[in-house]
Amino acid sequence: MSTSQRVGDEVTNGAALAAFLAGGIGAFALALIVILNEVGIFSAPTLYGPAGGVTGRTAFGTVAWLVAWVVLHRRWKDRQVDPGRVFTVTVILIALAVVLLFPPVWQLL
Repeated sequence: MSTSQRVGDEVTNGAALAAFLAGGIGAFALALIVILNEVGIFSAPTLYGPAGGVTGRTAFGTVAWLVAWVVLHRRWKDRQVDPGRVFTVTVILIALAVVLLFPPVWQLL
């Protein structure tokens, strides 16, 4: 069986696209948390001492991804969603995350 679901005669793609967009949201959230940490506005707690503060930052990014995925999945699971728009937004969010996670960008702040 494919990742799509049939509702009547229509094949839905919302559940799969929710996962894609949630990945972009999670990546951007992680980058934003790292930038806020570097600027000194937000400090995530250390969850595992030997790994340091990165454990708290990645945990918050993971929670953002999971919340986005659950919300989008519930809203889109029985819908046909425009994949072009979702992929475009996802690529933009991931590109922004990569730029924000590039260390020279931190020095600009």
